[in-house]
Amino acid sequence: MSKQIALIFDLDGTLIHSLPDLRNALNLLLAEEKRRSLGEEEVALMIGDGVRMLVAQGLQATGAAAEDDAALDALTARFMVHYEAAPAAETRPYPGVVETLEELVRRGHPLAICTNKPISATMDLLRMLELERFFDAVIGGGSTPDRKPAPGPVRAALDRLNAPPAEALMIGDSVNDVLSARAAGVRCAAVTYGYPRGPVEALGADILIDSFPEVLGLLEMVEG
Repeated sequence: MSKQIALIFDLDGTLIHSLPDLRNALNLLLAEEKRRSLGEEEVALMIGDGVRMLVAQGLQATGAAAEDDAALDALTARFMVHYEAAPAAETRPYPGVVETLEELVRRGHPLAICTNKPISATMDLLRMLELERFFDAVIGGGSTPDRKPAPGPVRAALDRLNAPPAEALMIGDSVNDVLSARAAGVRCAAVTYGYPRGPVEALGADILIDSFPEVLGLLEMVEG
């Protein structure tokens, strides 16, 4: 690897703790449908596959599934109205994220985000949290024909950063991140504090890190 490793980050569960706001929006939708509310532990197991799957799993956990694809699409649109009304009410970057990103930019590393969250909601949230300034590329749901765990989103990020797979590192919190990175030929680290939906040790990442600032030490180890 070169001295200017490109870094590709997942968003929810890696850079930001967004579970409270996702849960709030989902529970508003469920209340409209006369269904029970979901706890944070339940919703944490549903994050990572995009909002349509989040809504689908929320419905399945509280009763019958949507009648058909059209009904699920309509419910997903209603979820997005609730979510986009207050996407950063409780969402915050994890400890050390801002300081670490500042140092990575200072060192000259190309940085990208690769998330299954819809691209419009992603950009709005990054602006609200004042994180947009750090990234040279942002790939979200709808940016490419497919989503993680397919390799397309990671490859799109690599193209935007003009970085070969061998000179990049993906950092995420779920099996979708690991599978997408592997399929694109990129090494992957996983954080242990996110929303892995199972034992993080079972994700298959090349290395685990317990806090975001450990990215700096990980780079020193990889570059050395």
